Parts: sequence; C-alpha cells; structure tokens
Amino acid sequence: MNTYFDCIPCFLRQALSAARLISTDKKIHELVMRNVLRKTAEMDLNQPPPAMGRLIYQMIREISGNNDPYKPIKDKFNKFLLGLYPEFQKIILTADKPIEVAVRLAIAGNIIDFGVDSDIRTADIYDIVNQSITQDLVGSIEKFEHEVTAANKILYLGDNSGEIVFDRLLIEQLPREKITYAVRGYPVINDVTMDDADATGITGLVKVVDNGSDAPGTLLDQCSNEFCDIFSEADLIISKGQGNYESLSDTDKNIFFIFMVKCPVVAANTGHPKGSIVIMHNK
Repeated sequence: MNTYFDCIPCFLRQALSAARLISTDKKIHELVMRNVLRKTAEMDLNQPPPAMGRLIYQMIREISGNNDPYKPIKDKFNKFLLGLYPEFQKIILTADKPIEVAVRLAIAGNIIDFGVDSDIRTADIYDIVNQSITQDLVGSIEKFEHEVTAANKILYLGDNSGEIVFDRLLIEQLPREKITYAVRGYPVINDVTMDDADATGITGLVKVVDNGSDAPGTLLDQCSNEFCDIFSEADLIISKGQGNYESLSDTDKNIFFIFMVKCPVVAANTGHPKGSIVIMHNK
C-alpha cells in the first residue's frame, strides 16, 4: 500500500504525541515537528506509511536518548491484559466455535487504543470484547481454518503490546508446532518486541523470532535475512494490525490480514468502511 496525502496529517499527529511523551519542553516539540515536516516533504509516496513511521521514531529515539520511550506504557498494558487472560480463555474454551471467538478476540486486541494518553478500564475492555464478538466480521473463518489446516509452516506477525495477550489466546487454538511468531527487531512505538513475547508467555508456546527491523510494520527490505527466509518459506502468514497490512497488502503471499479498519485511507484501500473488523485473505 502506498502512502496517501491523507497519511501526512497522521504522521504529524503521531510525531507530536511522541514528542510530548519524551519531553515537556516546547523547543523539543518544535524541533521534532520541523524535522518531521522536512522528512515528509522528501519522502517517497510510493512507499508504505510504516516507512515514514520508521524515520519518525528513529528521530524520537535520537532526540530523547531513550531507546524505548514507550516501555512503561507497554509493560502497563501487558500486565493489565494478562490479568484478564484467564477470563477470556474461558470464553473461548466454552464457545461453540472457539477459533472464530479467538479470532474475534484477537481483533478486539487490535481495536483497543494503547495510545500514550490511554486510561483503559476493565469496563472498556469488556465493551470492546463484546463489540468484537457481536459485530459483523468481514471475511471467512472457514477459509482461514482450511488454510491453517493445509499449511505446514505458519508465520504469525505480531503488532502491539497488550494486544499480544489476545494473540496468545488465538495461538492456543491453532497447531502450535507449525507456528513461528514474529516481533519487531527494535523498539518502535508500542509495537511488540522479544521482551513483550517473554512477558506474556508467547515464547513458552511457539518459536519467536524478531524481524531485525525498527519499522512499525513489516518492511521486507528492512528486515533481516533470517526473517526474510522464514517469511519466504511460510505457507501461510497471519498478519495482525493495520501497520502490517499497510506494509504487506501488495505482497504475493498467502496472507490473512486480521485487524480493525481504523482510518479513512485504509478504508478506501480495503473497500471496507472505517470501524470494520476484518479477516482479509489476499488470495
């Protein structure tokens, strides 16, 4: 997916939010915004949006001197959702269609806004879960189950911290011996890293690899050779989140994109209205 003009205001909002996270100094905020405006003016719009996100958050790390400024937020939401994990696991295990419910819960994890100013309450989580379970789902669970059964090697691309707990719930319903779970190679925003996989128990379930990249998505030209080999050899890719969709929507692989459509740009690109929950197959 290419970058649209409508992505540019979003880049600026993200940059300002990140600048306010790392400093209360308005001079720092100005420095960040001016740098982002320059980078935006020079960027290749044929690249996917996570390519610009990568540059923005590299700059945030350099200015702050903090390699992982979002770590306290990530740890907070991992711990919070792990506390609710047994209850959600019970919902899946007692369901008539456990895989469908697990997919819907995985999308619920993607719906939750783990932004800098988020103050998610337990009641909010339940509302989001109920929405995900009852809302119309775009795509075929039956086709997903068929492809999972047919595949020999499955690569599951993680997205955000907190949300990773819902990934665990879905992985537990799939043939784990086939699955490799991928995280980002370096901290970027609140995206999952190996620390998050360790903290949430994913590393105890399946093989976990990092992709060698610091992009908030999966930019194959920025990923390690090891990861690219795993990606190439996989029969099936399970791709979580909008950033991974933006990165891989034009890739010729057997991919299921599981996410909520969160912005008008992706709505136009997918043909599904903002707010849709989808399990899109690109084959």
